[in-house]
Amino acid sequence: MSFLIIINDPPYGTERLYNGLRLAHTLIKKEHDVTVFLMADAVSGAKAGQKTPDGYYNVERMLKLVINKGSVLLCGTCMDARGLGDEDVISGAKRSTMDKLADLTISSDKVLIF
Repeated sequence: MSFLIIINDPPYGTERLYNGLRLAHTLIKKEHDVTVFLMADAVSGAKAGQKTPDGYYNVERMLKLVINKGSVLLCGTCMDARGLGDEDVISGAKRSTMDKLADLTISSDKVLIF
């Protein structure tokens, strides 16, 4: 089964992005196809070089786990609005578009929004 997980919230301050990625990891472990699409403030979760306190979750590391077995797409308009360039984000996370999001929404078996 294919899953599209759309996440809008910032990487820290709420736990929606964290929980969306936890679900993505679990679905991947169960051998499902997973695409995570980050929008709005969630795109900053793909910023490379995050340093979080010991014992605190690190969204960059969590996204890398998704990239290894699934895909992570970033809203290009949202990146631009936040001053994030392609060179600022982790390897494997890809700039995307609303057209691609629409296509994924149509083709995915399930769409989940956080």
